[in-house]
Amino acid sequence: MKHPMRIVILMICTMALFAGLATSAFPEEKPAGPPATAPTAIAVNADPAGTSTGGVADVPGASANAPTKEEIARAVATEPLAVKLADVIGHNRIAINMAWTLLCGFLVMFMQTGFALVETGLCRAKNASHTMAMNIMIYCIGLLAYWACGFAIQMGGVGSLPTLGGGQVLNGEFIVHIFGKDFGLFGTRGFFLSGGTYDACVFTIFLFQMVFMDTAATIPTGAMAERFKFSAFVIYGFLMAGIIYPLFANWVWGGGWLANLGANFGLGHGHVDFAGSSVVHMTGGVCALAGTIVLGPRIGKYGKDGVARPIPGHHIPMAITGALVLAFGWFGFNTGSTLAATDLRIGVVAANTMLASAAGGFSAMLYMWLRYGKPDLTMSANGLLAGLVAITAPCAFVNSVSAVLIGLIAGILCCLSVFFFELYARIDDPVGAISVHGVCGAWGVLALGLFADGTYGDGFNGVKGTVRGLFYGDSGQFLAQCIGTFTDIVVVFALSYGVFKLIDLAIGLRVSREIELEGLDHHEVAVEAYPDFNQRRTPLF
Repeated sequence: MKHPMRIVILMICTMALFAGLATSAFPEEKPAGPPATAPTAIAVNADPAGTSTGGVADVPGASANAPTKEEIARAVATEPLAVKLADVIGHNRIAINMAWTLLCGFLVMFMQTGFALVETGLCRAKNASHTMAMNIMIYCIGLLAYWACGFAIQMGGVGSLPTLGGGQVLNGEFIVHIFGKDFGLFGTRGFFLSGGTYDACVFTIFLFQMVFMDTAATIPTGAMAERFKFSAFVIYGFLMAGIIYPLFANWVWGGGWLANLGANFGLGHGHVDFAGSSVVHMTGGVCALAGTIVLGPRIGKYGKDGVARPIPGHHIPMAITGALVLAFGWFGFNTGSTLAATDLRIGVVAANTMLASAAGGFSAMLYMWLRYGKPDLTMSANGLLAGLVAITAPCAFVNSVSAVLIGLIAGILCCLSVFFFELYARIDDPVGAISVHGVCGAWGVLALGLFADGTYGDGFNGVKGTVRGLFYGDSGQFLAQCIGTFTDIVVVFALSYGVFKLIDLAIGLRVSREIELEGLDHHEVAVEAYPDFNQRRTPLF
């Protein structure tokens, strides 16, 4: 293909056209949830300035003690001063939650720095700028695609975000009716954040959800590094952020069918993923697996005898620094998923996150030390990240002992998985992204179905009672977790594999042999990371 960028530009225009057509096809007034024969939902006005968001009804929060409309009306008539005071308190409560959510979103955005450092440090010097370029541009590409249509597909039918005082304008979900039940498939409101979704609450949740999507979209860039054609990467970025990720995220976080397995079929609280072990990390890991299969291993990774050869990263201190940056940003990732600073479970979430990360790093170090005689620094770092990935789903629902156990298992599982994919499956993953995010993400959601202790989660996904795992008496919750995990593997892999195959047929997914040997920095991006090293004259396999 002589002009691959024409294909990229065509893809961008197609995405914009798709979003525009979808906006027309799904009217703003389409209500979420009820069948077409149900009464039309009461119109909800957007609040772009945020001046009307939060009030007396938000003082007790979204609990069973919230005042009824009649109680509020009676209070207004008899105690106007008290109502005004309550109005201010309610507004401040929502403001605190909104500020908390935004702050945590900023922390998650900083994780992009960590990913860039980890991936670049574990790659060779001749490809450092190219790897960095993918990490910075996935943010830009992903953000635009998510703004155009990804957010609407994911959150367009969520219906309500009570901790942020709104979200009712996101009331469009495409639903099919099977077995007398509603199965939500994708949202229909919020394209380009326009129309009735020009709202302070909606913009806040857009930012927070966007940086989560950015994490998922970044994961495959590490697994596919050092041979991924940049023009192909651009197309991938738009499709991942605009369609693949939002679709599964809708099913779990946007009011879709996996979230309603509890309400519809009595399977616990449905598929529960507090902060994204499956939605973010497993989705990214499964997509990475599909991409590496289509792409193939790096030149020289496997000899003629089929034996895997090590290809060391060029800057281990950079990679370790990146892992620590990720661990720091993860506090925003997990605690921010409460969407509320007024939810005091954030202390438990933060402590569990920290404990699991330490346990994962320790068990990975110990495993490598006992098996190979020396601790492996890169595997220890990946073990730390594996512990974080695994605790991301159950962090709010388990105690500290379970958090440590989940992290310990994740660290060892990460090591075993890395060796399996490299030595037996012959899948070349330079940074171990498939194992850290895909395998340990699956372990995280299953661990929730085992260890959730029933101290938190009353009303989660619209089901009364707290979230309990198999070991605490609810086998249905574990089954719901298994269904969600299986769905992620099948659907995300199929979509991703199809996307990568189509890109490969259209413009080619991989750089030429000559470019790969000489280094992607020299050919694929304008600036080399280390020009003084003159990497092109160094014999490279």
